[in-house]
Amino acid sequence: MVAAAQHPNITLYTYSQVESVGGYIGNFEVTIKKKAKYVDYTKCTGCGLCETKCAKKKVPSEFDAFMGPRTAIYKPFAQAVPNKPVIDNKACKKLLENKCGVCEKVCPAGAINFEDQDELITEKFGAIVMATGFDLIDWGKAYGEYGGGTIPDVIDGLQFERLVNAGGPTGGKIKRPSDHEIPQTVVFIKCVGSRDVLKAKSYCSRACCMYTAKHAHQVIEKIKGSDVYVFYMDARTPGKMYDEFYMRTREVDGAKYIRGQVSKIFQDGNKLIVRGEDTLVGQSVEVTADMVVVETAMVPRADAIHLAQTVGFSYDKDGWFTEAHPKLRPVETNTGGVFLSGCCQGPKDVPDSVAQASAAAVKVVAMFSKDQMATNPQIASCNEATCVGCLLCKPVCPYKAIEGKEITERVHGENVTRTVASVNSGLCQGCGACTAECRSGSMNLKGFTNLQLLAEVDAACL
Repeated sequence: MVAAAQHPNITLYTYSQVESVGGYIGNFEVTIKKKAKYVDYTKCTGCGLCETKCAKKKVPSEFDAFMGPRTAIYKPFAQAVPNKPVIDNKACKKLLENKCGVCEKVCPAGAINFEDQDELITEKFGAIVMATGFDLIDWGKAYGEYGGGTIPDVIDGLQFERLVNAGGPTGGKIKRPSDHEIPQTVVFIKCVGSRDVLKAKSYCSRACCMYTAKHAHQVIEKIKGSDVYVFYMDARTPGKMYDEFYMRTREVDGAKYIRGQVSKIFQDGNKLIVRGEDTLVGQSVEVTADMVVVETAMVPRADAIHLAQTVGFSYDKDGWFTEAHPKLRPVETNTGGVFLSGCCQGPKDVPDSVAQASAAAVKVVAMFSKDQMATNPQIASCNEATCVGCLLCKPVCPYKAIEGKEITERVHGENVTRTVASVNSGLCQGCGACTAECRSGSMNLKGFTNLQLLAEVDAACL
């Protein structure tokens, strides 16, 4: 989703995606693809009559982690803004087979438009805030010993989150997906995909310890007399009142924490056998469970790297967006006017995401409050007299700061037009990649030209 703010009004580009980004700080030019919703939002009142009458009622719901159904015309989730539906063109009978069309007939506002098409629009923005969130690792591929996603009663933390939610597929009741029975013994496995350099990710996903404690507490609270086992590597509770809640889950609620990893999960009738180890006592452990919840690693969104390349800023080896400085500039990128918010930068919990979102918003406001902006003086410059216009420097620039421009010169009494490299001072961060790539030696960093560096070496040798 792309959100655009225009003073004094706010324009929301819902059900849209960014196609390309050009320009620079204060003057970004963004091309947005508005996907066909097949609903005219200027007419739709969000009454929901179309959803109740839709004939296709068993489309797996993405919001419910594919554990419950939705209709072909649906609102993405209950609190969606704007609270109006879209039509799934991969499920709608009218769009696929030219049949049905009930929603169009019953809509009192006449908002259904089956002729709707994707649309490309271009808007200008002063700043960009990246808040693309995260995905959960596909644990089924890497962890075949846990059933590889084929055992229906082995679910991930996000699926469990939907089970306990009052608006979820079970109305907030914890039920096994296989037979909808209430489980009496639930096993949680932490760090599935995190801190595992051999199979998955080397980093800690940070929020798993606390939401596992929350999930364990919810099972014990909702299912009286239930048993909860938690297999863990370490318990990390870095936050206000976090450790107190964790200790309450263990000591008051009675969740049984076992320090060790699970080696195998397999089905035995309608039960699940969980085999693992308890490293504190040096013994193997076997638990007979009704349901298993794997608390999986956070990973960047699937298109995160492509999006970073489209906007023009850096990312790390795992695909998380990289901040300008981890301590002094934690919400800024090295590209001026582009800011970070939430889990696009790395795994974090809700309070940290909210704090970072507030910081990014303040940074944008502070930037817009100034008539002039200070920039880095040590940026690249091109000697147009020697530049041959090969533009090999352009693709190596990570900040999209180099473009070609045409200049006209007087040669032997005639006007000659040729192409040279031009550096955008608002985008250049002085990394020097272009100077190393320039074959003619025309690109230099101000204050660090080749002649200046050679002079320093000569002076040091005296």
